[in-house]
Amino acid sequence: MKQPTFPTASTKDILEKGDVLAPRFDAAGLIPAIAVHAETGEVLMLAYMNAQALERTLATGEVHYFSRSRNELWHKGATSGQIQLVEEVRIDCDQDTILLKVTPEGDGGTCHTGARNCFYRVVENGKLKDRP
Repeated sequence: MKQPTFPTASTKDILEKGDVLAPRFDAAGLIPAIAVHAETGEVLMLAYMNAQALERTLATGEVHYFSRSRNELWHKGATSGQIQLVEEVRIDCDQDTILLKVTPEGDGGTCHTGARNCFYRVVENGKLKDRP
């Protein structure tokens, strides 16, 4: 498969106010992607995308990430059934972070631990406590 390419913004004004999607991937070719529930606004997870994952997400309407631990493209929910359907894709002002508004499929969970989101623990007095 041909490696996707996105344009580079030629000026700061074009980057911040133009209509060209010009994501700024880091030195490893990745960009952080935050997934939030489209209806509730609940933060579900933070993962990373490479250019191929972003292109596939935009083309299919289902979220794809890049797994840093497995070093491969990852179609969220392909094995668990917890596919994330894209409702909206946003990018921050300097185009170095993606925000995905998604509708989770399957049982509505997101985390590989079975939790509804990946932020199911809080820090209290230096220890972790589960919170829904």
